[in-house]
Amino acid sequence: MNRPSHFPRPIPRSQRGAVLYVALIMLLLLALIGVAGMQVAGMQEKMASNYRASSRSFQATEGVLRNTERAAEAITDRTTLPDGSLISATSISINCEDGFDPVAWARQKPVPALPAVNVRRIDKCGGPGGNALDEGQPNDDDSASFQITAYSTDNTANPSSWTVIDTIFKL
Repeated sequence: MNRPSHFPRPIPRSQRGAVLYVALIMLLLLALIGVAGMQVAGMQEKMASNYRASSRSFQATEGVLRNTERAAEAITDRTTLPDGSLISATSISINCEDGFDPVAWARQKPVPALPAVNVRRIDKCGGPGGNALDEGQPNDDDSASFQITAYSTDNTANPSSWTVIDTIFKL
């Protein structure tokens, strides 16, 4: 293709490549923003996983606790224990002076332990009518009180979180 002679030829200018440098810097900045975003997303995923594990552990322990409350009520009423009960009539402690510490009890549990409970009957311990003079008196099963400490993990096969709940249960 021939150019008409009336168009002048462009004069070559010296090129410095500034656009290339700017484009590379912008690409580097976008890559850094992408890496930071991926790190934030990974951290949020770990936090969500930890929250889920602790929530599952708490819910499992709450279930063990409620089952134990039903069992304590059944033992007091002399009815049939619910299925899966972790206690029996002989496993309820009545000793008021044993110095039970729920935190120390929980720390003695191995991490991959099965759900466990500790139940103490405390309606004869302290308070009005709860002294050494009441020893040997018949128990008032209509107003029995129990200290129930429950332990459970989020997953018995591969636990990552465990929970202990200590509560007072009054009939």
